[in-house]
Amino acid sequence: MQSSKAPAPMEVEIAPREQKSEGTLPAKPKFEPLKAHEMSDGRVQFRKVSVPPHRYSPLKKAWMEIYTPVYEQMKIDVRMNLKARKVELKTRSDTPDVSNLQKCADFVHAFMLGFDVIDAIALLRLDELYVESFEIKDVKTLRGEHLSRAIGRLSGKGGKTKFAIENATKTRIVIADTKIHILGSFQNIKVARDSLCSLILGSPAGKVKRQFSGNRKARKKFILDDAQSNSFVLITISRS
Repeated sequence: MQSSKAPAPMEVEIAPREQKSEGTLPAKPKFEPLKAHEMSDGRVQFRKVSVPPHRYSPLKKAWMEIYTPVYEQMKIDVRMNLKARKVELKTRSDTPDVSNLQKCADFVHAFMLGFDVIDAIALLRLDELYVESFEIKDVKTLRGEHLSRAIGRLSGKGGKTKFAIENATKTRIVIADTKIHILGSFQNIKVARDSLCSLILGSPAGKVKRQFSGNRKARKKFILDDAQSNSFVLITISRS
């Protein structure tokens, strides 16, 4: 038999929500940046740069110009190992950044390649500078008088061609026998390298210089045309 009584409704108890009390969370931690010796678990990092025989005397003359920015500004210890003929660099406890060690090594290496201290010190101040090296035989195999003439085309009379390329591309170039070293940004190194390769392949220096002047004229013409077009647009807008 079915009961005539209706089922009793199910009782549900609602638990009161816990109110979050303000000020109970801990304060945001503040960590000081890690120093160079702390990133490497307290181990000292080293770099060694070999000194070629022909750069030993220039290094002795310019030692204080190299030592001062490396030790005082970059906070890197530096010394000359006379027995091994190498410049040794290492980090200190107060070195602000680990990358300073590699920058100093690149700076010393650029000086060993033949760059002046004034030019090589830009590697310490700017992050987008590089040194690229290549040999004449990488472009074209030359021997004897052909090689001598190619080196003469690269430097020019009194170094005029080399200086013209440096000024046009905002780079520094060192021609050491058959090796060529270029210091500058990535794009500028590419332009300077293309010009030097053209000279190695036999292009006269005048043709390479005209290319630079042509590029400057084209750039000026583009700027003038752009300015004229903008002024034309402004005039039409004001008339409307």
